[in-house]
Amino acid sequence: MDIMDYCKKEWRGHTQKATCMRKGYEEVSQKFTSIRRVRGDNYCALRATLFQAMSQLAELPRWLQDPELTLLPEKLISKYSWIKQWKLGLQFDGNSEDLAVRITASLALLRKKWAGLAEMRTCEARQRACDELFTNEEEEYSLYEAVKFLMLNRAIELYDDKERGKEVPFFSVLLFARDTSNDPGQLLRNHLNQVGHTGGLEQVEMFLLAYAVQHTIQVYRLSKYNTEEFITIYPTEPPPDWPAVTLLTEDDRHYNVPVRVCEETSL
Repeated sequence: MDIMDYCKKEWRGHTQKATCMRKGYEEVSQKFTSIRRVRGDNYCALRATLFQAMSQLAELPRWLQDPELTLLPEKLISKYSWIKQWKLGLQFDGNSEDLAVRITASLALLRKKWAGLAEMRTCEARQRACDELFTNEEEEYSLYEAVKFLMLNRAIELYDDKERGKEVPFFSVLLFARDTSNDPGQLLRNHLNQVGHTGGLEQVEMFLLAYAVQHTIQVYRLSKYNTEEFITIYPTEPPPDWPAVTLLTEDDRHYNVPVRVCEETSL
């Protein structure tokens, strides 16, 4: 819906917060005409990011073309037995005994769906296909399992690099400085396992999401209007060849998608 119509509907009062939100929306409306409301469960950061990334006209990302991608679950689970503590998403029945099989299937589905979208030559066709994909709950939630596993894989790589004394992005130092995620095992148990169940992504985990899908995530944080954090970019200095997606949040928990006639694919 029209972005300022949405703003007027949501923020009618005269409180300091409502004034801040309206000014933030006015700033965003200089570049974006509409807002796509994203379903507000604990997957919304993954949903908004993945929907944006998959609906853009672009080639299939190189990391998805890697033939080793679907071998990753078995390889990691055999090396790190604690991954068997993985908590499958809400749409998955049963236990995690066949975890490697389930996540391999999720990664294969992500590749298949993204490849199909990449072959579509018009924005309209991709938009329709994405709308259909993201209303098919079984497939949609399977995609989130794949992305969460890619986040865990990247976290393991960053943690191992840091342990070996290699230079790592600063966010990964913060990621493992938390009492609840001293290592990838704790990150899995206390954070990734909660996504979709009892919590969404924290700020530092937005960096991890960006690294997992190799997309720059630009976020308009409306509560930070008139500060340096109003537009936050994950990662801070993205590789120049990464495509970009743009999100909008009022509270750093729920994310919507700002839309304009010509979608932004780079910053």
